[in-house]
Amino acid sequence: MRQYLEALQYILDNGNDVSDRTGVGTRTVFGYQMRFPLSHSEFPAVTTKKLAWKSVVGELLWFLEGSTDERRLAEITYDKPRKECVDKNTIWTANANKQAVDLGYTNDDEYKTLGPVYGFQWRNFDGEYYNGAPYLKGTDQIAWIINEIKTNPDSRRIILSAWNPNQLDKMALPPCHTLAQFRVMNGKLSCQLYQRSADMFLGVPFNIASYSLLTHMLAQICNLDVGEFVWTGGDCHIYQNHMEQVQQQLQRTPAKGPILDMPEFNTLEELLATKTSDYSLVGYTPMPSIKAPMAV
Repeated sequence: MRQYLEALQYILDNGNDVSDRTGVGTRTVFGYQMRFPLSHSEFPAVTTKKLAWKSVVGELLWFLEGSTDERRLAEITYDKPRKECVDKNTIWTANANKQAVDLGYTNDDEYKTLGPVYGFQWRNFDGEYYNGAPYLKGTDQIAWIINEIKTNPDSRRIILSAWNPNQLDKMALPPCHTLAQFRVMNGKLSCQLYQRSADMFLGVPFNIASYSLLTHMLAQICNLDVGEFVWTGGDCHIYQNHMEQVQQQLQRTPAKGPILDMPEFNTLEELLATKTSDYSLVGYTPMPSIKAPMAV
Protein backbone atom coordinates (compact mmCIF):
# COMPACT_ATOMS: atom_id res chain seq x y z
CA MET A 1 0.00 0.00 0.00
CA ARG A 2 2.93 2.33 -0.53
CA GLN A 3 1.02 3.65 -3.57
CA TYR A 4 -1.64 4.96 -1.21
CA LEU A 5 0.86 6.88 0.95
CA GLU A 6 2.38 8.33 -2.20
CA ALA A 7 -1.08 9.55 -3.20
CA LEU A 8 -1.56 11.29 0.14
CA GLN A 9 1.81 13.01 -0.20
CA TYR A 10 1.05 14.05 -3.77
CA ILE A 11 -2.18 15.75 -2.72
CA LEU A 12 -0.48 17.54 0.17
CA ASP A 13 2.23 18.80 -2.17
CA ASN A 14 0.17 19.60 -5.26
CA GLY A 15 -3.43 20.07 -4.14
CA ASN A 16 -5.53 23.22 -4.13
CA ASP A 17 -7.38 24.35 -1.02
CA VAL A 18 -11.04 24.55 -2.00
CA SER A 19 -14.49 24.67 -0.40
CA ASP A 20 -16.93 21.76 -0.50
CA ARG A 21 -20.57 20.93 0.25
CA THR A 22 -19.82 19.91 3.87
CA GLY A 23 -18.33 23.29 4.73
CA VAL A 24 -15.15 21.66 6.10
CA GLY A 25 -12.91 22.47 3.14
CA THR A 26 -10.41 20.23 1.38
CA ARG A 27 -7.02 20.07 -0.29
CA THR A 28 -7.81 18.58 -3.66
CA VAL A 29 -6.31 17.32 -6.89
CA PHE A 30 -8.43 16.34 -9.88
CA GLY A 31 -7.46 13.01 -11.33
CA TYR A 32 -5.16 10.35 -9.84
CA GLN A 33 -4.58 6.64 -10.41
CA MET A 34 -3.18 3.76 -8.36
CA ARG A 35 -2.62 0.13 -9.36
CA PHE A 36 -2.66 -2.83 -6.98
CA PRO A 37 -1.72 -6.38 -8.01
CA LEU A 38 -4.21 -8.89 -6.71
CA SER A 39 -2.95 -12.29 -5.67
CA HIS A 40 -3.66 -15.07 -3.21
CA SER A 41 -0.48 -14.20 -1.31
CA GLU A 42 -1.17 -10.52 -0.55
CA PHE A 43 -4.35 -8.47 -0.28
CA PRO A 44 -4.27 -4.64 -0.61
CA ALA A 45 -5.28 -3.76 2.95
CA VAL A 46 -3.73 -0.63 4.42
CA THR A 47 -1.24 -1.49 7.17
CA THR A 48 -0.26 1.99 8.38
CA LYS A 49 -3.56 2.18 10.25
CA LYS A 50 -6.27 -0.35 11.02
CA LEU A 51 -8.76 -1.14 8.26
CA ALA A 52 -12.37 -1.60 9.39
CA TRP A 53 -12.49 -5.04 7.77
CA LYS A 54 -15.86 -6.14 9.19
CA SER A 55 -17.42 -2.97 7.83
CA VAL A 56 -15.81 -3.54 4.41
CA VAL A 57 -17.21 -7.06 4.15
CA GLY A 58 -20.58 -6.19 5.68
CA GLU A 59 -21.20 -3.29 3.34
CA LEU A 60 -20.16 -5.29 0.27
CA LEU A 61 -22.51 -8.17 1.15
CA TRP A 62 -25.24 -5.59 1.79
CA PHE A 63 -24.68 -4.07 -1.65
CA LEU A 64 -24.68 -7.49 -3.30
CA GLU A 65 -28.03 -8.48 -1.80
CA GLY A 66 -29.52 -5.22 -3.04
CA SER A 67 -30.63 -3.85 0.32
CA THR A 68 -31.23 -0.15 1.00
CA ASP A 69 -32.05 -0.58 4.70
CA GLU A 70 -29.31 0.74 7.00
CA ARG A 71 -30.56 -1.51 9.84
CA ARG A 72 -30.07 -4.52 7.57
CA LEU A 73 -26.46 -3.39 7.13
CA ALA A 74 -26.08 -3.46 10.92
CA GLU A 75 -27.43 -7.02 10.98
CA ILE A 76 -24.96 -8.17 8.35
CA THR A 77 -21.95 -6.34 9.77
CA TYR A 78 -22.44 -7.47 13.36
CA ASP A 79 -24.04 -10.82 12.43
CA LYS A 80 -26.79 -10.31 15.00
CA PRO A 81 -30.59 -10.19 14.92
CA ARG A 82 -32.08 -6.77 14.24
CA LYS A 83 -33.40 -6.38 17.78
CA GLU A 84 -29.80 -6.59 19.04
CA CYS A 85 -28.55 -3.93 16.60
CA VAL A 86 -30.67 -1.00 17.76
CA ASP A 87 -27.74 0.79 19.44
CA LYS A 88 -25.11 -0.20 16.84
CA ASN A 89 -23.96 2.32 14.27
CA THR A 90 -22.73 1.62 10.76
CA ILE A 91 -20.84 3.75 8.27
CA TRP A 92 -24.25 4.70 6.80
CA THR A 93 -26.00 5.66 10.06
CA ALA A 94 -25.23 9.38 9.79
CA ASN A 95 -26.58 9.47 6.24
CA ALA A 96 -29.72 7.61 7.30
CA ASN A 97 -30.30 10.00 10.18
CA LYS A 98 -29.74 13.19 8.18
CA GLN A 99 -29.90 13.16 4.38
CA ALA A 100 -32.44 10.33 4.24
CA VAL A 101 -34.70 12.09 6.73
CA ASP A 102 -34.29 15.35 4.80
CA LEU A 103 -35.54 13.49 1.72
CA GLY A 104 -38.71 12.58 3.60
CA TYR A 105 -37.97 8.96 4.46
CA THR A 106 -39.45 7.96 7.81
CA ASN A 107 -36.55 6.35 9.62
CA ASP A 108 -36.65 4.83 13.10
CA ASP A 109 -34.70 2.33 15.19
CA GLU A 110 -36.18 -0.63 13.32
CA TYR A 111 -35.94 0.46 9.70
CA LYS A 112 -33.87 3.17 8.04
CA THR A 113 -34.16 3.48 4.29
CA LEU A 114 -31.51 5.32 2.30
CA GLY A 115 -33.26 5.48 -1.04
CA PRO A 116 -32.08 3.69 -4.20
CA VAL A 117 -28.37 3.74 -3.32
CA TYR A 118 -25.60 1.34 -4.39
CA GLY A 119 -27.20 -2.01 -3.68
CA PHE A 120 -30.43 -1.03 -5.41
CA GLN A 121 -28.59 0.11 -8.52
CA TRP A 122 -26.34 -2.98 -8.51
CA ARG A 123 -29.26 -5.43 -8.37
CA ASN A 124 -32.18 -3.38 -9.73
CA PHE A 125 -30.78 -0.54 -11.83
CA ASP A 126 -33.41 2.10 -12.60
CA GLY A 127 -36.15 -0.03 -11.08
CA GLU A 128 -39.07 1.61 -9.33
CA TYR A 129 -38.47 2.76 -5.78
CA TYR A 130 -41.47 3.55 -3.62
CA ASN A 131 -41.41 4.23 0.13
CA GLY A 132 -38.34 2.13 0.67
CA ALA A 133 -39.66 -0.91 -1.19
CA PRO A 134 -37.78 -2.13 -4.27
CA TYR A 135 -39.86 -3.24 -7.23
CA LEU A 136 -37.85 -5.73 -9.24
CA LYS A 137 -38.33 -4.19 -12.66
CA GLY A 138 -34.83 -2.87 -13.21
CA THR A 139 -31.59 -4.51 -14.37
CA ASP A 140 -29.73 -6.96 -12.13
CA GLN A 141 -26.23 -5.82 -13.04
CA ILE A 142 -24.42 -8.32 -10.81
CA ALA A 143 -26.16 -11.33 -12.34
CA TRP A 144 -25.56 -9.90 -15.82
CA ILE A 145 -21.85 -9.28 -15.11
CA ILE A 146 -21.32 -12.84 -13.87
CA ASN A 147 -22.99 -14.25 -16.98
CA GLU A 148 -21.04 -11.92 -19.26
CA ILE A 149 -17.69 -12.82 -17.67
CA LYS A 150 -18.49 -16.51 -18.15
CA THR A 151 -19.91 -16.33 -21.66
CA ASN A 152 -18.21 -13.31 -23.22
CA PRO A 153 -14.90 -12.87 -21.37
CA ASP A 154 -13.27 -10.81 -24.14
CA SER A 155 -15.91 -8.11 -23.84
CA ARG A 156 -14.86 -4.51 -23.13
CA ARG A 157 -18.38 -3.70 -21.94
CA ILE A 158 -18.49 -5.49 -18.58
CA ILE A 159 -19.42 -2.45 -16.52
CA LEU A 160 -21.11 -1.99 -13.15
CA SER A 161 -22.68 1.46 -12.75
CA ALA A 162 -24.07 2.97 -9.57
CA TRP A 163 -24.60 6.40 -11.14
CA ASN A 164 -28.22 6.76 -12.20
CA PRO A 165 -29.22 10.36 -13.02
CA ASN A 166 -32.88 9.35 -12.98
CA GLN A 167 -32.78 8.57 -9.25
CA LEU A 168 -30.05 10.77 -7.77
CA ASP A 169 -32.65 12.99 -6.11
CA LYS A 170 -34.01 9.98 -4.19
CA MET A 171 -30.62 8.87 -2.79
CA ALA A 172 -29.40 9.75 0.70
CA LEU A 173 -25.92 10.00 -0.83
CA PRO A 174 -25.20 10.09 -4.57
CA PRO A 175 -22.62 7.39 -5.38
CA CYS A 176 -18.98 8.32 -4.79
CA HIS A 177 -17.63 5.16 -6.42
CA THR A 178 -19.64 5.36 -9.58
CA LEU A 179 -18.42 2.83 -12.13
CA ALA A 180 -16.38 -0.36 -12.19
CA GLN A 181 -15.16 -2.07 -15.34
CA PHE A 182 -14.12 -5.73 -15.31
CA ARG A 183 -11.72 -7.25 -17.82
CA VAL A 184 -10.61 -10.83 -18.38
CA MET A 185 -7.13 -11.40 -19.79
CA ASN A 186 -5.02 -14.56 -19.68
CA GLY A 187 -7.49 -16.27 -17.38
CA LYS A 188 -7.36 -13.45 -14.81
CA LEU A 189 -10.10 -11.04 -13.78
CA SER A 190 -9.14 -7.42 -13.21
CA CYS A 191 -11.21 -4.44 -12.11
CA GLN A 192 -10.86 -0.71 -12.62
CA LEU A 193 -12.93 1.59 -10.41
CA TYR A 194 -13.77 5.19 -11.19
CA GLN A 195 -14.46 7.14 -8.00
CA ARG A 196 -15.84 10.62 -8.71
CA SER A 197 -15.30 11.83 -5.12
CA ALA A 198 -12.58 10.37 -2.94
CA ASP A 199 -12.08 11.05 0.78
CA MET A 200 -8.46 9.96 0.68
CA PHE A 201 -7.91 9.46 4.40
CA LEU A 202 -11.11 7.77 5.57
CA GLY A 203 -12.77 6.40 2.48
CA VAL A 204 -10.24 5.32 -0.11
CA PRO A 205 -8.49 2.50 1.84
CA PHE A 206 -11.99 1.13 2.48
CA ASN A 207 -12.93 1.37 -1.22
CA ILE A 208 -9.69 -0.29 -2.37
CA ALA A 209 -10.35 -3.24 -0.05
CA SER A 210 -14.02 -3.47 -1.02
CA TYR A 211 -13.54 -3.63 -4.78
CA SER A 212 -10.51 -5.89 -4.45
CA LEU A 213 -12.69 -8.28 -2.44
CA LEU A 214 -15.49 -8.01 -5.01
CA THR A 215 -12.99 -8.94 -7.74
CA HIS A 216 -11.91 -12.00 -5.77
CA MET A 217 -15.57 -12.97 -5.29
CA LEU A 218 -16.51 -12.66 -8.96
CA ALA A 219 -13.32 -14.42 -10.06
CA GLN A 220 -14.13 -17.40 -7.83
CA ILE A 221 -17.69 -17.66 -9.15
CA CYS A 222 -16.41 -17.48 -12.72
CA ASN A 223 -13.54 -19.94 -12.13
CA LEU A 224 -10.85 -17.35 -12.88
CA ASP A 225 -7.70 -16.17 -11.17
CA VAL A 226 -7.38 -12.55 -10.05
CA GLY A 227 -5.31 -9.98 -11.91
CA GLU A 228 -5.15 -6.35 -10.89
CA PHE A 229 -7.24 -3.69 -9.19
CA VAL A 230 -6.91 -0.21 -10.68
CA TRP A 231 -8.23 2.73 -8.67
CA THR A 232 -8.96 5.93 -10.58
CA GLY A 233 -10.09 9.01 -8.69
CA GLY A 234 -11.77 12.19 -9.91
CA ASP A 235 -11.95 14.73 -7.09
CA CYS A 236 -9.28 13.36 -4.75
CA HIS A 237 -9.27 15.28 -1.49
CA ILE A 238 -7.98 15.45 2.05
CA TYR A 239 -10.33 17.24 4.43
CA GLN A 240 -8.80 20.17 6.28
CA ASN A 241 -9.66 18.52 9.60
CA HIS A 242 -7.74 15.37 8.54
CA MET A 243 -4.40 17.06 7.94
CA GLU A 244 -2.79 16.09 11.25
CA GLN A 245 -3.96 12.51 10.88
CA VAL A 246 -2.53 12.30 7.36
CA GLN A 247 0.83 13.64 8.54
CA GLN A 248 0.82 11.05 11.32
CA GLN A 249 0.13 8.25 8.87
CA LEU A 250 2.87 9.41 6.51
CA GLN A 251 5.40 8.89 9.30
CA ARG A 252 4.62 5.18 9.30
CA THR A 253 6.25 2.53 7.10
CA PRO A 254 3.87 0.09 5.39
CA ALA A 255 4.27 -3.63 5.95
CA LYS A 256 3.52 -6.58 3.70
CA GLY A 257 -0.20 -7.02 3.20
CA PRO A 258 -2.24 -9.91 4.62
CA ILE A 259 -3.66 -12.97 2.86
CA LEU A 260 -7.37 -13.05 2.08
CA ASP A 261 -9.22 -16.08 3.43
CA MET A 262 -12.77 -16.42 2.13
CA PRO A 263 -15.29 -19.26 1.86
CA GLU A 264 -15.88 -21.44 -1.17
CA PHE A 265 -18.90 -20.61 -3.33
CA ASN A 266 -19.76 -21.24 -6.96
CA THR A 267 -22.85 -19.12 -7.52
CA LEU A 268 -24.17 -15.70 -6.55
CA GLU A 269 -26.78 -17.39 -4.37
CA GLU A 270 -24.09 -19.26 -2.46
CA LEU A 271 -22.10 -16.05 -2.08
CA LEU A 272 -25.13 -14.27 -0.62
CA ALA A 273 -25.48 -17.05 1.96
CA THR A 274 -22.05 -16.25 3.42
CA LYS A 275 -21.53 -14.12 6.52
CA THR A 276 -19.14 -11.32 7.40
CA SER A 277 -17.37 -13.62 9.85
CA ASP A 278 -16.56 -16.03 6.99
CA TYR A 279 -14.01 -13.57 5.59
CA SER A 280 -10.70 -12.82 7.27
CA LEU A 281 -7.31 -11.27 6.61
CA VAL A 282 -4.67 -13.76 7.69
CA GLY A 283 -1.51 -12.22 9.11
CA TYR A 284 -3.01 -8.74 9.25
CA THR A 285 -1.10 -6.78 11.89
CA PRO A 286 -1.84 -3.12 11.18
CA MET A 287 -0.57 -0.17 13.15
CA PRO A 288 -3.07 1.45 15.55
CA SER A 289 -6.16 3.24 14.25
CA ILE A 290 -6.00 6.97 13.58
CA LYS A 291 -9.36 8.53 14.36
CA ALA A 292 -10.80 11.33 12.24
CA PRO A 293 -14.31 12.83 11.87
CA MET A 294 -16.39 11.95 8.82
CA ALA A 295 -17.79 14.92 6.92
CA VAL A 296 -21.51 14.46 6.27
